[in-house]
Amino acid sequence: MVTHETPGAVASELKLFDRPGGGERAVLVHLDMEGRGVADALDELHSLAESAGADVVDSFVSRRDRPDPRYFIGRGKVDELAALVASGEADLVLLNHALSPSQERNLEAALRCRVLDRTGLILDIFAQRARTHEGKLQVELAQLRHVASRLVRGWSHLERQKGGIGQRGPGETQLEMDRRMLGVRIKQLEKRLARVRQQREQGRQARRKQDVPTISLVGYTNAGKSTLFNRLTEAEVYADDRLFATLDTTLRRVSVDSGEHVILADTVGFIRDLPHQLVAAFRSTLEEATESQLLLHVVDASEDDRDGSIEQVDSVLEAIGANEIPTIRVFNKIDQAGREPGVVVDPETGLTEVWVSAQDGRGMDLLLTAIADAVAAERVQGRLTLAPDQGRLRARLFDLGRVLEEAWTEDGELLLDVDIRRRDLERLYEKEGLTAPLEAAVP
Repeated sequence: MVTHETPGAVASELKLFDRPGGGERAVLVHLDMEGRGVADALDELHSLAESAGADVVDSFVSRRDRPDPRYFIGRGKVDELAALVASGEADLVLLNHALSPSQERNLEAALRCRVLDRTGLILDIFAQRARTHEGKLQVELAQLRHVASRLVRGWSHLERQKGGIGQRGPGETQLEMDRRMLGVRIKQLEKRLARVRQQREQGRQARRKQDVPTISLVGYTNAGKSTLFNRLTEAEVYADDRLFATLDTTLRRVSVDSGEHVILADTVGFIRDLPHQLVAAFRSTLEEATESQLLLHVVDASEDDRDGSIEQVDSVLEAIGANEIPTIRVFNKIDQAGREPGVVVDPETGLTEVWVSAQDGRGMDLLLTAIADAVAAERVQGRLTLAPDQGRLRARLFDLGRVLEEAWTEDGELLLDVDIRRRDLERLYEKEGLTAPLEAAVP
């Protein structure tokens, strides 16, 4: 039996799932599920929207205990939001949350405009800001992984076998082709980024052999990392008062108060609910932080919720395995906070806080002294006694460039006088099977 569907029915079905075109007039949406921090959350979303180039025309806040599985904000609130979108002639709705693919499609169909969740918005900003070849590869990989999760029913008009002559479509062929093409491209990008990661590791090994410590700037986005980096290195890295102004890691050599040279690395900023696609894609970049001997955690001293930003950065550092690295907390923008330069050492944790202004240079001498002290404190000197069959450990110590002198005992044991960073020594004990104690300091 042959069945027929009217052209209007087919057209309306296609329209239901066809994604609306681009646009810049945006309505911001935040779902309050905790009953606190709404103003700060909306301010950050507003900053993200402006960073992406959107023209914010209005905002919408709803309160629920948990997200609605179909529309996230609830069916009734969708009608209110649709009226707000229509009155503001908005063509884009930005949600301050991560949406499932079905929630995103349902909202677009109901609102008749493009809907973008927090993850998609941050990815869009990263796509605009990436400048280096590596940065572009990382952003593209994150975008493709995000898009891959949203292919389901994206081609719904091709998924069904419709009745009637001329209406029998190719089934899921188009959807499968899209998935296959995405999969191929993702694998290509992963291979290319693996090569980049290998090149970065070779650079780190060269710095280890030259005995040059690496110090990474980390912190919440727009805390002033790049401005501080420029102040310390006299470089000209792009810096601006907006979220994610810079993405690409930059390395520069700096001389600290002790006369020792260090490598300073400016890394990508963190943010609340950083998309996991970005954490995965920027793995090679974030490894600069995990392989550093010291972290400078830059905090915006003028921010109202700076404790919340500190928590978010600490959680990301823990996620990438950098939470055990010695850290100096640098409170920047004291010129805006009305504070004076200073150094505070927590007697319980030993954490050093330095209050500075990267903008006018106040407190830079205090910061350089704190860096020199922290670098010096991370070095230990002593004598290691290795058994004759521990040649692998001897080679590893020479690779690290920390052996001052070696000698053999009559029993065939090897005596090595070493000057080594505490963290490298701990790694040797944990990963290389080193069991010999570090004896008294070398005279």
